[in-house]
Amino acid sequence: MAVIAVDWSGRADRGHAERIWVAEVAGGRLVALHNGRTRDAVVAHVRAAAERHAELTVGFDFAFSLPAWWIRGQGFGDVRAVWRWAREHGEEVIRTQPPPFYGAPGSRAPDAGRRLRRTERAQRPAKPVFQLAGAGAVGVGSLRGMPHLAELPGFSVWPFDPPGPYRVVEIYPRALTGPVDKSRWAARHRLLHERFGDQDPVLLERAAGSEDAFDAAVSALVLGAHPGALAPAQDDTERLEGRIWTPG
Repeated sequence: MAVIAVDWSGRADRGHAERIWVAEVAGGRLVALHNGRTRDAVVAHVRAAAERHAELTVGFDFAFSLPAWWIRGQGFGDVRAVWRWAREHGEEVIRTQPPPFYGAPGSRAPDAGRRLRRTERAQRPAKPVFQLAGAGAVGVGSLRGMPHLAELPGFSVWPFDPPGPYRVVEIYPRALTGPVDKSRWAARHRLLHERFGDQDPVLLERAAGSEDAFDAAVSALVLGAHPGALAPAQDDTERLEGRIWTPG
């Protein structure tokens, strides 16, 4: 089985491609680690990879959905309605931040019990998709990522779809790297060589070079080491909100 892990970026400037790193694993080996592709180009790369492999799992580092209470309040019946909404209205929401979206000065976060999806509460310190600015904000990247999930015909998006040979999962790199000071090159370098010392040393050095490259490489290697079946959504809430993939 082949694996691709994408450390995503929600930046709008022309340099956003430099922040997006793509790591590829085949047969348990890290075989590629690169940046420089735009969001559209990354999705095209994933589609092309499916033509080269009999099985492919792709992990994207952005939220695939929003809290179920908000989805139901919008009258949406399934997650694909959320993705269509993100395509049609995401940029306006990023610009204006209507409640419950927040982050700009003067905006107000929703009550603590309503900010997070259930899967995010289980993966603390995961951040809410509603947060569009400020430290650790993931909302912009997610709103600019969700529409691309509908651009992968032939892929099953977990846990919303029945399983197939081509799968897309939501990843949270912090849950896969474990405790590490990712801001320090020495800490990134040490973890890579302690956990994955049998991998290509050139690619490990590249992975240690930045937090984004590190997250992509570790995520791909962990995904590749756990190729087991993906459990289906366990209830209606998860069928709307999705689930962050973790080993096992």
